[in-house]
Amino acid sequence: MATTLVEEKEKQKHFILSGNLWKVMADLSWPAIVAMVLYGMNSVMDAFFVGRYVGEAALAGVSVAYPLSQISVAFGSLIGVGAGSVLSIALGAKDRKTQEHLLGNVNLLSLIVTAVYMLLGLAFSTQLIAMMGGRGEALILGDQYFRITIYGAFFWVYGLAGNMIIRAEGKMKTAAVMMGFGLAVDVIFKYLFIVVFQWGVEGAAWATNIGMLVYTLVSWLYFSKGWATFHSKLASLRWDQKIGTSVLRLGASSLIMSVMSLVQAIFVFNALSKYGTTWDVAFYGVVYRIFTFLLTPIFGLMRALQPVIGINYGARQYDRVISSYKIFAVTALVLTLPFWLLSIAIPGPILGLMMKDAAFSGADLLYFRVYMAILPVLSFIFMAMTLFPSVDKGKPAAMIGIARQLVFYVPVMIFLPKAIGVAGVYYGSLAIDAVIILWTLFMVRKEFSQLRQKARSDKPESIAYSL
Repeated sequence: MATTLVEEKEKQKHFILSGNLWKVMADLSWPAIVAMVLYGMNSVMDAFFVGRYVGEAALAGVSVAYPLSQISVAFGSLIGVGAGSVLSIALGAKDRKTQEHLLGNVNLLSLIVTAVYMLLGLAFSTQLIAMMGGRGEALILGDQYFRITIYGAFFWVYGLAGNMIIRAEGKMKTAAVMMGFGLAVDVIFKYLFIVVFQWGVEGAAWATNIGMLVYTLVSWLYFSKGWATFHSKLASLRWDQKIGTSVLRLGASSLIMSVMSLVQAIFVFNALSKYGTTWDVAFYGVVYRIFTFLLTPIFGLMRALQPVIGINYGARQYDRVISSYKIFAVTALVLTLPFWLLSIAIPGPILGLMMKDAAFSGADLLYFRVYMAILPVLSFIFMAMTLFPSVDKGKPAAMIGIARQLVFYVPVMIFLPKAIGVAGVYYGSLAIDAVIILWTLFMVRKEFSQLRQKARSDKPESIAYSL
């Protein structure tokens, strides 16, 4: 039985290293896409239940609190992306010591970041919601929602990190099943707490916490039963300087992206609060959730790409790294197109799913289309955010995240809405992403040149993978 498990693990790694890349992409991607769609449903379900069964003010409150609640997700991504990158490279390089010590470092880091987040979040929750642009009833309801999500922070952090590690092994189907199980629990409790018990925004937050608790418990079961590709000791706390710093370094770009998204949200919601109404805040919250949900196929392909690039890079198969990026980026664009076209063609019914009986103006529908305009080609940015950490380079991805928000979003959201009102939020977002796409493609091209140079220098050594 043990021999069969080992052979199965080696077979998966061999497939990633030597299988046809289109087949690798197809085999790993569909469960990863399903997993990310299921994960994306969490935020959509919040808006759906709150918007339809609680009210506009509650939806506005959840909208301003939502970016803050994603801080725990940011920490989960920090640890999960970093640990996943370290693991993939270690699997490709057959570094068993790193594999064996990884989980102890993940456990310790998860506890530390959760403790810091909970202390600061609970101490300043009201001030943070106000900083996001929360006013009046939206401030009160947003604060209630945010504080409850903080209570479940550890499960948000560890659940996501653990799932990312499983994906880094190439076990996309396993990760998808775990995510689907957590979502099912979340939806059931949302219905009970919001529709049946009428707990409002508090019910939405508690339901999500319960879903993430189940999500984490399933991950613990996976690691404790020895089902992982690598040796994993669940009840382990340790700090290895090399492993721990590598996790933080390679996961930093994901954390920075999330933090920078929070910075973006602060300026966007404050602009909407200053130059618009409660309706504008609630409307943008729905637009943003739909936009993010439509990106979930891209997010799924990102997760599938990570082990493919990481394991091949660890095995010094640089040509496969380059080909993998191209195949996954183009596939992401093609998969996104049908849903994007549908949203552009009939935005009213789609928005109406979360804003019951709402009458959308011509301007509202135009803003929605402008915000969605560039969505398909964002696949090239997100695949690049996976590429760089997976080849042991966290800095370029971090630069993209920082520049997008601080260099572009902050000044644009300060001055453009002041000049043209709420429309500035939507037109400004479109212009910023267009610039970032061009810059990202330039950086990817530069990285490809360096990888090709490495491939040429390694050729005389004839380094080949073998079982």
